[in-house]
Amino acid sequence: MLNKFVEGLESEGVVVISQCLVPVSPYEFPFRSYGRLIKVTLETFFLLRSRIEVIDKKCYGDWDRVIIAGPTWSYHASGPVLDFLDRFGKNVCGGQHVIPFISSRAYWRLHYLGLKWRLKRCGASVVEKPVVFTHPTREPWRTIGLIMQMRGKMVRKENSWFRKKYPGFGHNREQGNVALEKGRELGRTLNESA
Repeated sequence: MLNKFVEGLESEGVVVISQCLVPVSPYEFPFRSYGRLIKVTLETFFLLRSRIEVIDKKCYGDWDRVIIAGPTWSYHASGPVLDFLDRFGKNVCGGQHVIPFISSRAYWRLHYLGLKWRLKRCGASVVEKPVVFTHPTREPWRTIGLIMQMRGKMVRKENSWFRKKYPGFGHNREQGNVALEKGRELGRTLNESA
């Protein structure tokens, strides 16, 4: 979704500088056991940070917009995003207009409220509504599918009854087109205000 959004921005002539938040010790994926999955779910629910590598100096500057993108982990911003805000948020986001970009199974509102609060503490202003993409599959299939995906037990057979209910993890092509158009819209807005 983020790549399509960036593609839309760039198609309007906006220069985009990106920085991937790389965890020092990433979680193993898929998880080896349900116990490990539950442990990680609890850690992320209680806002455990995932320490990230030092970000590049190219991120420091005066920007038209800063986009903080990431998935929802147990109702909250991801551990790498939380660590980024704790350690680099004031220097990168302070005094900047920030747009939260959220990918979520369904429960993104608490993620957004917590992110907005943390950004304000860094001195940032959240000027636009968040850009949010939720997984299009209906419950309970998206929860069941997520658990199976995280354990590496996804049903691969395309014509199975389960795949009819849960065609795949994440987002679909139509949402990619929406992200592209949202990027174009923001690009036009930025060009008009320049």
